[in-house]
This record gives sequence, structure tokens and C-alpha cells, in this order.
Amino acid sequence: MANNRAAKSGFAAEAQRKVNAKYSEELAHESLEWVASITNEAINTAGDMDNFYEVLKDGTLLCNLVNCIKADTIKKINKTTMAFKCMENINAFLEAARELGVPAQETFQTVDLWERQNLNSVVICLQSLGRKAGNYGKPSIGPKEAEKQERQWSEEKLKAGQTIIGLQMGSNKGANQSGINFGNTRHM
Repeated sequence: MANNRAAKSGFAAEAQRKVNAKYSEELAHESLEWVASITNEAINTAGDMDNFYEVLKDGTLLCNLVNCIKADTIKKINKTTMAFKCMENINAFLEAARELGVPAQETFQTVDLWERQNLNSVVICLQSLGRKAGNYGKPSIGPKEAEKQERQWSEEKLKAGQTIIGLQMGSNKGANQSGINFGNTRHM
């Protein structure tokens, strides 16, 4: 747990301060309110880091959340507070979140929550899961996900696009090779 670690100093402390500075109390509060509404559990939804950590640290609420979104996703939820059992809960949540469609880059490591290393990544994961919950008929949070819009182009239109030089490539108007002397040496 977080209180079993030695205090960080030097570069490690500075790096931890930068990680903690990214944490958003508003997003954490929104996430906890969403969790409470989905699970129907009375939890403290204050967005400060201490409360956020205390509410989620054992992983049982996270496992209940996933099971409320999609029934029987997590078969066994450990109710004990033993460290490795709590980390099993968190890991089961992470696997279930990926299964429900949360991209791997928006998940977190088990130690980010259990050892309170990066609570911002936990908020990001909950926000991402909140967007995916709409796919399962549950209330969602955050911006709505984009819908796929396929376009069909004619062969003529595709060939017409090959003749255009994009602006990112620059312009070739007035271009010539004068003044280029690759391979030439200076003659004296």
C-alpha cells in the first residue's frame, strides 16, 4: 500500500509531483458519481485524491461496476482486504474493462491504484469505461463516441486525387535546379 513505501526524494519526487498535477478533481468526482449511479451504492463522491483512493483501492467496487454494466463478467470478487486479493480484484477489473472495449492505452497498471502511484490514469480508465457503458444500455459519461461513417468513392474521383499536390508538400511553382551543386567542389 502507499504508506508502506519510503518517501520519494529528488527526481522521483519531482516526477511524482508532475504525475499528481495531472489529476483532475472534477473528472474524479464525475467518475465517482457515475459509479454510484450504475452500482446503486452509497459512496462518498468527493473528487479529492484521498477519497478517490479510499473508495476504489480494494477493487470490489470496480468489479461490481463491471458486473452492473455487463452481468457476470467477473465471476469471483474477493471481499477480503489482503493485499494480493485486492490486487486480483483490480486486475480482474482491468481485464473486464478491456473486454468491454476500453483501449489498452486508456487503462492503468494495478499498482497505479493499489500503491497510489498514478490516480489520474485510473480516472482516465473510468471515463473511458463510462463512454463504453452506453453500448450496453447504461448511462454514459464524457463525450459521445464517434460513429463510423464509411464513404464510397468512384474510381474516377480517386484518380483525380492523384494529380493534386497537397499543400503539405509545398509548391513547385517556379522551381528549377539552378544553384544546386551536390557533389561539386569549390573551384579556385
